[in-house]
Amino acid sequence: MTGLSHIDEAGRARMVDVSDKPVTLRMAEARGQLRCAPAALALVRSGETPKGNVIGTAELAGVMAAKQTASLIPLCHPLPLTQVAVEIALDESLPGFAVTARVRTCGQTGVEMEALTGVSVACLTLFDMLKAVDRTMEIGAIRVVAKAGGRSGPWPG
Repeated sequence: MTGLSHIDEAGRARMVDVSDKPVTLRMAEARGQLRCAPAALALVRSGETPKGNVIGTAELAGVMAAKQTASLIPLCHPLPLTQVAVEIALDESLPGFAVTARVRTCGQTGVEMEALTGVSVACLTLFDMLKAVDRTMEIGAIRVVAKAGGRSGPWPG
């Protein structure tokens, strides 16, 4: 045995069996950022971007992506998500955008991957919608900042 839960004794990838785990409320929060030129940030603030409502579109894309995580990440369990919220805020200190995704479910496995997927696709959508005005953008700092539920309990504790 390899000690890795997604690998069987023969080294083949497998989805972990969670059927013996109790159903609990699960929550995860992920964050990320997109750095851009101050001029691109000013265009978004003024509402004068060529592709329209940049923030609203990217937030919606993040929600939609979180709901598709099991289709994108091969060994993720398909989960009935009970809440997905993606929020994007202008951050002058970057300059750029701070992106946060919060995901909840009542299930047998966590929703960290769904939160990370929501943040990632929201950042990619920001990039897509602004690439005509800024080719220097950089996506980064994508990470899980909190989780709750399940055997391991809340994190950070």
